[in-house]
Amino acid sequence: MTAQLSDLDLHVISGAMPAGIHGEMVISAPVIDDRLSYQLFGFGALVRLSLTPGSFGAPADAHALRYRVIDTPVYRLHQRAPEAFHGSLLGFDTPWGAPNMANTAPLAFDGRLMATWDVGRPVEVDPVTLGFIAEVGRQQSWGGGSFGKTTPLPQVFSSAHPVVDPERGWLWTVKLVLSAQGMQPWVVKYRGDGGDVSMWPIEGAAVLGSMHTIAQTRNWLVMADSGNFKADPGEIMGGTRTVTIDETVPVYLVRKDDIDNTPPGEPLQSICMRIGPTTGHYYAVWDDSDGIRVLFEHMDLTDLGYRLEPGDVDVYGQPVNPVHLGMYQMAMASQTLSEWILHPATASAQRSAHAAGADRFNLQLSAQDWSLEGQSDPTHHHVVFQGFRGGALAQRTLDIYADRIDRSSYPDRDQKASLVTFTRGDLQVSSQYRFPNDHDLPSSPSFVPRPGGTPGGGDGWVVLPVLSDDGFRVEIFDAADVGRGPVATLAPRTAHRFPFILHSIWMPEVTHAPNLDRNRFSDDLDDDLVASLDDGARSLLLDVAAELDG
Repeated sequence: MTAQLSDLDLHVISGAMPAGIHGEMVISAPVIDDRLSYQLFGFGALVRLSLTPGSFGAPADAHALRYRVIDTPVYRLHQRAPEAFHGSLLGFDTPWGAPNMANTAPLAFDGRLMATWDVGRPVEVDPVTLGFIAEVGRQQSWGGGSFGKTTPLPQVFSSAHPVVDPERGWLWTVKLVLSAQGMQPWVVKYRGDGGDVSMWPIEGAAVLGSMHTIAQTRNWLVMADSGNFKADPGEIMGGTRTVTIDETVPVYLVRKDDIDNTPPGEPLQSICMRIGPTTGHYYAVWDDSDGIRVLFEHMDLTDLGYRLEPGDVDVYGQPVNPVHLGMYQMAMASQTLSEWILHPATASAQRSAHAAGADRFNLQLSAQDWSLEGQSDPTHHHVVFQGFRGGALAQRTLDIYADRIDRSSYPDRDQKASLVTFTRGDLQVSSQYRFPNDHDLPSSPSFVPRPGGTPGGGDGWVVLPVLSDDGFRVEIFDAADVGRGPVATLAPRTAHRFPFILHSIWMPEVTHAPNLDRNRFSDDLDDDLVASLDDGARSLLLDVAAELDG
């Protein structure tokens, strides 16, 4: 957790690279920063691992792992005036407004590359250089910030997981806007070029957490309240956090044809139902002819609003390891998955499958086949569980949740992580691999399809970075049988620690971004708000705008 991002050349240290494996794995990461009280708010970086040896400057027998902190407008301001950035409860306070950290997830968009965050617009970067190109859509077309337009840099509550519509050819995401009922979601559509997005409010809808994910079928958008990070007004005002997450959350369905037939700005009708427990990530089957089928990865009693703080004591009665301070509280219960069939005609939800296990604490991230064929008929779903982590559970938080947790179910020591493959439809375990050491922290897996193979997620490979104090490595598994263990392991010649990383994707190749009409940062700036800055802050902002305009 205290390591630094770095460029590495990875060599095969065991097994052999499978024939046919290719492409690039792209990973998002927040840069650890001692000024922040919560490390999920660090500046965003992208890490790219080439599965083809000898590329991007690596020796012929090595695989290039390259990173870059995304040089967004606000990061360029930071490089000019780091003293103007001050850590606060919700990230950095700056004279210009809310930084867009773009640090959570990469998204491939027709060969282009986006970086996303729950509290900012998607950011487009060049897939080869990983350099900043543009934020998606002028802030004017987004309606300014989620809490009103008061600063040159708006705070836009969005989704870390937009979706690309493979038939319509555009990107769907959301914006959350403060309302009397909570945060009202607006559907956002980006056609792929031009400086603007189009937006529609969902009438009567409200979330109390975030909308970390949205999902889609051929005809519907599926949008759930994540529920695992709720704002605490008392904490915001300087008090102690006491808010707890809900046991169920609303799920909203919006028909795509209704969006097509509604002028931007006019309200959309939705169909609402509730599911539980809360969920961070969920995935819909593209074919909705027999109902809307959704796989929910639940975050049972995982409250990301509680971070580890100085003075915290862990579940074993020991002071929390100082290197974990500022990271999120880990799961207070074992994690579950479920598959649901949502019926718009009756506004009803039917749970069709459920998976639970006492050794499945801390469901982290997952891999699946993102091809249209794979989304239409998914067969395998690969999930990382990091295991019970008592050292990252604060007694302070457990006391607040005392009436909702079963501490007798906790093991007396930390568990080893596992990679588990579930079959879609019934969520039976088809294969499972247990990591050898309890200090191995596998991160975000990606599925790489076998060329010419059968779509669905079982014919190809699962590529998985593993963080460890023994040294960073990347393990490659046969997606049909992860229980065999890695068929190949990549690592530097000399053991090297790598820091906390988040979501990953696989791209079949990377090429430079196309030359398209996009939002320009200078077009983002409101003259009156820029004029309200002091001379120094205004000068720096205009310098960055001029630099980005070329």
